[in-house]
Amino acid sequence: MSKLASPEQPVFAVPESNLIPVSDYLKNMMTIPPSRMFLINKSLKVYQEKYPNSPIYDASQGDGGASLPGVMPEILEQAASMQIEHGTAYDMPYGTDAYRKSVIEDYWHLDPSQGITPANVIGTAGGRDALVKAYQAMLGLGYGREGDVIITSRVPWISYNWGPYGIGANVLYAPGKAEEGWAYTEESIEECVRFAEHHQRKAAGLIITNPDNPTGLTLSVERQVALAKKALASGVAFVLFDWMYHYVTDEKPMDLNTFLPYFTKEEKKRILFLDGITKSLGASNIRNCHLIAPEEVAKFIISRASHSVMPSFFSLAVAMAAYKMGYEKASRPIVEPTNASRVVLKKFLDEHGFTYILGKGYYAFIHVEKWLKTKGWVDTEPMGQYFAEEFGLAIVPGAFFSPYGGEWIRFSYATPVERTLGALERLVQGLSSLEAM
Repeated sequence: MSKLASPEQPVFAVPESNLIPVSDYLKNMMTIPPSRMFLINKSLKVYQEKYPNSPIYDASQGDGGASLPGVMPEILEQAASMQIEHGTAYDMPYGTDAYRKSVIEDYWHLDPSQGITPANVIGTAGGRDALVKAYQAMLGLGYGREGDVIITSRVPWISYNWGPYGIGANVLYAPGKAEEGWAYTEESIEECVRFAEHHQRKAAGLIITNPDNPTGLTLSVERQVALAKKALASGVAFVLFDWMYHYVTDEKPMDLNTFLPYFTKEEKKRILFLDGITKSLGASNIRNCHLIAPEEVAKFIISRASHSVMPSFFSLAVAMAAYKMGYEKASRPIVEPTNASRVVLKKFLDEHGFTYILGKGYYAFIHVEKWLKTKGWVDTEPMGQYFAEEFGLAIVPGAFFSPYGGEWIRFSYATPVERTLGALERLVQGLSSLEAM
């Protein structure tokens, strides 16, 4: 046993060989901006003050709990009863054993032969929490270095930009073409790895989001598998599949029982899956998500979670109640109206000659370049404010996601059909007004 230092002198908490090296990278980081996603619909108040009796339309929402009925009251009531019975003592950093078991058996219906057990499940306080924990694992277990890269699409969800950056990773936008929804290709992934190596960095992770936020682009199972395999073969340490929107479809949701067999035993040690109730259940403010991760990754995340953020039991209970009900039934109040709106949205966009990206999930990405030129705007940020204040329509400027989305807007159709059509009419009115200027 090593001799302890005198209690009268300072001592590091870890051995000197394990100290974090001094670096001034924090001083040189860009300031991480607050997300403007939470501020967009505030501009609607200007319109409401001007026209107090006129309806407003919020097509910015990625929140079925606000624009649709949200979680069924009977699920919330059951979760509350579970909370009362369970009590308010600490749970484990991954949630509870019952939750892990429910994710495997009631939600995914996983065949034991797939080799995924409850020990691979980590409950988190929503998607952002899950992502940050995944990024930390990618850096720590990938190449063990800060400053390596997380690869995203050319126009990623806004928090993909700043979540990795905040914990010491650099985000690398993959090459992509607008007319293809900025989808990854095998060649673009290889190019990212080469680019990172040229800058003395490694690729710690690649994020595949399906359906995509913000574009709505949807990839087939075969494309997701091919892209992941290319990434792993090219030296990307981990691939994260973000399937938060996959239940919001008029087709079949993703199925791990048929997806996992595409990968070898070694490849499975390097893939993670993120899913939860935020979107498909309209449970944005419940904050529940789960990661399915390889054993080494799960242990890494759980150990650190014990010192940081752990999920609340109520969030776990809401998920378990929904899973045990049968998730297709539980998610119906969100999925059905969104699917119905997708049909009328596509018809409307086609009839009006729009260029757009529309897969599954919540969103359409609509090209508005010609109207920007008419007004002389550089990108869609001022258009978003103009639509809200003058036409009572909230959309998300594509410029919020990355400069490459500057000619686009994100339009959420997670609303009843009549609200979606009302928002589309306002969109046309707003664009027509720009032509008249």
